[in-house]
Amino acid sequence: MGVPRRTGEKIRPPLPIMSIRRRPSVVQMNTPQRRGTKGSAVKYLLLIYTSEADDMKRFSSPADGEAVMAEYFAYMEAIQKSGKFAGGEALQSVTTATTVRVRDGKTQATDGPFAETKEQLGGYYMVDARDLDEAISWAARIPGAKWGSVEVRPIMEMTMPGQ
Repeated sequence: MGVPRRTGEKIRPPLPIMSIRRRPSVVQMNTPQRRGTKGSAVKYLLLIYTSEADDMKRFSSPADGEAVMAEYFAYMEAIQKSGKFAGGEALQSVTTATTVRVRDGKTQATDGPFAETKEQLGGYYMVDARDLDEAISWAARIPGAKWGSVEVRPIMEMTMPGQ
């Protein structure tokens, strides 16, 4: 049995059905503080939103593309040297995205992002920052912030029972 799709969409193989056999009785969620405790850091996700159409214009010539990438490489070098880098990746085009919804127990997969927007999520960095102000400082240095936006969100730490 396949996954229901809207008319005209590319057919993909059905998604596996997952079930959770044992549910923990309590999950403790540690909400992030605006400032970490003395000597601790809070993880923040820096979500980079830009217009893919405008991004393609930035790479219209090899020299322009190299200039943009040089800015990103310089940012990566700086954040790695600082010891604040905790991860990050660029994402493929939204044309490769699939949105998954489960309604009334049925899985539906549709091509593309959930909503039509001017800007799309293009990548992210995860940083260990002592507080929101430091996370914002790193977000402002991301080259894409000059032509798009960077959303700064603290990571919610979760502790499962028995851990």
